[in-house]
Amino acid sequence: MFAPKTKDLTAPQVKAALDAHEILLIDVREPAEFAAERIHGALNFPLSTFDPGALPPAGDKLMVLQCGSGKRSATAVDLCRKAGHAIETHLAGGIMAWKAAGLPTVTIDAASGATRDRA
Repeated sequence: MFAPKTKDLTAPQVKAALDAHEILLIDVREPAEFAAERIHGALNFPLSTFDPGALPPAGDKLMVLQCGSGKRSATAVDLCRKAGHAIETHLAGGIMAWKAAGLPTVTIDAASGATRDRA
């Protein structure tokens, strides 16, 4: 028997769903990556310490996993499946696809430590 396929969402689909408050976005990159640049509204649960049981309840929202390129989020989806959690959706291409689509991110200003929206 084969494993079910991970459901891929495009960056524009994730953006629209975030704007509509329909998803809970989980970034599985490491804390330094998340601190340097992230998608506004994402929560950080690094793959290196990933525990599907520690994920927050999504309520009526769809939980979507995201990383840098899509590889780690697909791995996290597999970990969720193995742990018996019905989490199977991720941002195809990760934050790289998000930025390639011209969508905004949040960055840290190295001089001041302030967060800045980046288009």
